[in-house]
Amino acid sequence: MSELVIGNTPPGIAVAEPEVRAITVDDISAALSDGLRDLRAAPAMGLMIGVIYALAGNILFWAATSFDFMFLAYPFAAGFALVAPFAAVGVYETSRRLATGEDTSVGALLGRVPAHARRELGYMALVSAFGMIAWVYAAGFVYALFFGISSLGETDIITAIVSTPRGIAFLVTGNVIGAVMATVIFSVSVIAYPMLLDRDVDFVTAMITSIRAVFAAPLVMLGWGIFVATLLGVAILPMFLGLIIVLPVLGHATWHLYRRAVVG
Repeated sequence: MSELVIGNTPPGIAVAEPEVRAITVDDISAALSDGLRDLRAAPAMGLMIGVIYALAGNILFWAATSFDFMFLAYPFAAGFALVAPFAAVGVYETSRRLATGEDTSVGALLGRVPAHARRELGYMALVSAFGMIAWVYAAGFVYALFFGISSLGETDIITAIVSTPRGIAFLVTGNVIGAVMATVIFSVSVIAYPMLLDRDVDFVTAMITSIRAVFAAPLVMLGWGIFVATLLGVAILPMFLGLIIVLPVLGHATWHLYRRAVVG
């Protein structure tokens, strides 16, 4: 392990930096299998979070369409993939408790985040919230750049996007910017949230470790990110209802992927 000075560590005292290993496609396959097993073993918390997340998605979509912000409906839906790691904290904790033989009932899990993780998870939540806000603002800026400040109706904006050069340029530009932002947010959070539950580290160390894990196997981790985003996108289509199952499965799988990626 390398040495790193972090957090509130006194000057001159080095802390062992967590060791990461390059995950493989086999690791992802195994993590998904373990995630399904965990959901079958303790489904209550995961399904409850999935229901809440689906309801929140419908409320946000309704608000975007009702208040004439149709152009933000897609960014809001896509942004759900960015904050999913935070939403799944209860799922990670369920997997952690299954591994240690602790109580996994909803009553035991609610409000029972390990003491060492509470503050740092709060900071990570702020990072995710900032990422979501930046995502929505970027979407609004790109929309205004191509269509001005007036909001088009649902039919008009779809027609403009798919049938005009300006609309196609808007779609390409928005997706390129979104892909860059999503990659950054994914890189700092994919390992960070489960790590904060598992270890007594600060959120900066968790984010750095997450980035190191991504760089250790960039193509595999990028593939995992695309897989997660695609699965969440499909789950969102039927009024967000697919999230009830997809979110907990991916949450449990992410925990097991973390356990395979961070070994020190």
